[in-house]
Amino acid sequence: MWCYRGGSISTEPRINDRIRVPEVRLVGPSGEQVGIVPLAKALELAQEYDLDLVEVAASARPPVCKLMDYGKFKYESAMKAREARKNQAHTVIKEMKLRPKIDPHDYDTKKGHVVRFLKQGDKVKITIMFRGREQSRPELGYRLLQRLATDVEDLGFIESNPKQDGRNMIMVLGPHKKKTEAMAEAREAQAVRKAEAKANPGKSQNAAEIDGVDGDVVDDVDAADDVDIAEETAEAPASASAEV
Repeated sequence: MWCYRGGSISTEPRINDRIRVPEVRLVGPSGEQVGIVPLAKALELAQEYDLDLVEVAASARPPVCKLMDYGKFKYESAMKAREARKNQAHTVIKEMKLRPKIDPHDYDTKKGHVVRFLKQGDKVKITIMFRGREQSRPELGYRLLQRLATDVEDLGFIESNPKQDGRNMIMVLGPHKKKTEAMAEAREAQAVRKAEAKANPGKSQNAAEIDGVDGDVVDDVDAADDVDIAEETAEAPASASAEV
């Protein structure tokens, strides 16, 4: 009776002496087709070119192998994967909570956060919280949401119209700018600031401080803003909030 005792399964291709077949379909270093050759001949050619014999299509009959520098191949693959992760844009929803009778100063502060989120290319969930007798006047929350949507209409649009959810009223704003575009613009702006700092060393310290703040804007807000933010990704959706 066969029994699996565990352990990791390697996903790396077989190379050189690990290849256990009588013959292979060989591809040369420049991608040229050599043809079907005995394994011993393929290994001999690999030594002659000072390269590795790498199995690139194990399911083929016979398996397809290529002559290459496997160490260089792994390094380049890792760099490509790293660059892809760097440019990956996750779906993010920020949340902002307000009260129906918010005072003008607090409203301006909250609106500033919403503007920042939309500039970053993030969606924003706006929640109006009703308490006590405020629940009998939902029109106050509706008017406040419409006012906010109008104030930021140059940066975002109403993706989900205001709707009542228990004691809360919710609206979702979507950005006009895509997340990837916002990230690219942020990187360009940071590169410009670094170039200016090099051209003017006397201001390099101030530029570094600005980079530290603006660099965080792409993925977060300043701690001094006292706003809790949650990122919602496809793997682990969640949300946090800032409350008046």
